[in-house]
Amino acid sequence: MAYQAITTKFFGPTNYRGSRVKATAEAGSITVSWDHALNSEQNHDAAAKALAEKFGWRGAWFSGGTPTGNCYVWVPSAGEDDKGVSFYVHAV
Repeated sequence: MAYQAITTKFFGPTNYRGSRVKATAEAGSITVSWDHALNSEQNHDAAAKALAEKFGWRGAWFSGGTPTGNCYVWVPSAGEDDKGVSFYVHAV
């Protein structure tokens, strides 16, 4: 499966669920519970990494924020790395 861009979005708590981050790509999505030990960028990072690992996408990934501030977009680097998945946050 080819690498795809990943978007992450924050969802606040409801009466039934805690805060969470949803990572989405054309191939599918995954929702990760908010980890209060992490900051906002690290929570988005964790969701994107979980989705990349779900599909076996390896290598370095780079992200930027969106104007709304509650979303990030992740894109893979040009090269593949079989050692694992690395994420680098470069907020705009």
